[in-house]
Amino acid sequence: MSDVLLVAADVSRHFGGLKAVDRVSMTLTRGELHAVIGTNGAGKSTLVNVLSGELPVTSGTVALLGHDATRWTQPRRARAGLGRSYQRNTIFPQFTVFENCRLTAQARWPRVWDWWTPASRCGESRDAAMRAIERAGLGDATARPAGSLSHGQKRQLEIAMCLATDPQVLLLDEPLAGMGAEETERMLALLHDLKDGHAVLLIEHDMDAVFRVADRITVMVDGRVIASDTPSVVRASPEVQLAYLGDDAA
Repeated sequence: MSDVLLVAADVSRHFGGLKAVDRVSMTLTRGELHAVIGTNGAGKSTLVNVLSGELPVTSGTVALLGHDATRWTQPRRARAGLGRSYQRNTIFPQFTVFENCRLTAQARWPRVWDWWTPASRCGESRDAAMRAIERAGLGDATARPAGSLSHGQKRQLEIAMCLATDPQVLLLDEPLAGMGAEETERMLALLHDLKDGHAVLLIEHDMDAVFRVADRITVMVDGRVIASDTPSVVRASPEVQLAYLGDDAA
């Protein structure tokens, strides 16, 4: 089994004359957390939307688990093993934590041929939901309505919902947004744990967190990559310091 799970080669996404993503290349590897940083408007979320299939590429290619996925739809990429979270909460607040995860797992195991059995009794979906809940650290909240969770727990639930589809690649868009110090520590521990068995792409503005948890960092400015290397090399880059981190970052 190859450890290279996703490869983007010279990927671009244009909106008219705006080059939101301009010839970006990157490789996501199992066991590695790859962070993408940049100021607002740098193209980070657009890049995630392209990699997930939510937006088509203008040019370039995307390979997922060794297959050319450039023209695959978002649902097909999800079924093939790609999961993503969004900047805003995308949970079902009136349902329990378990039901949120079971419903997303059901999308992976729809069982359309078994029309006489209620979907809620699907063993595969229920087992996948429980595994995801436990791994995301929400085992004590299984029966709670999702809307009653704290902000940090809701972010954990979103990751659990991703895990319930049994992905190999995780694209996480600002999972630390709006968190306090204690919630941030829990999420960082979870992110570190998720590297086991997954390739993780993290979009994040919290620089302290990024440099603590990332194995590799890509820096984007105006849709382009200006640096992509280990955290120590990126931190020492004069171009990164000037464009993003500030002159006193070193």
